[in-house]
Amino acid sequence: MSKFAVLFVCLGNICRSPLAEAAFRLEAERLGLSVAVDSAGTGGWHQGEPPDRRAQAAARRNGVDIGGYRARQVRKEDFVRFTHIVAMDPDNLADLERLRPPGAQAELSLILEHAGRASEPVEDPYYGGDDGFDVTWADVSAAARGLALALRHGGA
Repeated sequence: MSKFAVLFVCLGNICRSPLAEAAFRLEAERLGLSVAVDSAGTGGWHQGEPPDRRAQAAARRNGVDIGGYRARQVRKEDFVRFTHIVAMDPDNLADLERLRPPGAQAELSLILEHAGRASEPVEDPYYGGDDGFDVTWADVSAAARGLALALRHGGA
């Protein structure tokens, strides 16, 4: 059984958070870390949809197939199920803080805190070109590495 469970959250769960989930899965596997991982969005308009085709292409370029991932919306029980809920930007972090039920134990953070870039957001590549997804992959990969190392050493 996993000691840690990590949920990555962006707005629609079709770009940034699925890439963060994939990057973290890779890093956790590389480190031999047993951890449950998922992603979700604060908004629900993409529920059930696969990640954006450009996100899938960026993941494939890095050796990961995320085509089977499906978007979902954050639920109240996520704050109990997951030990760490990691937002892609300050707006989604604020939404998570509002959604968090009283007494929930999940630690909330911004993803780039785990890459030494405390208050920076992972920019949303949705309205830009394909290259934005490679920038997103680089950002979430650096943060995934930092978070996985912290968890391996007992916590984040």
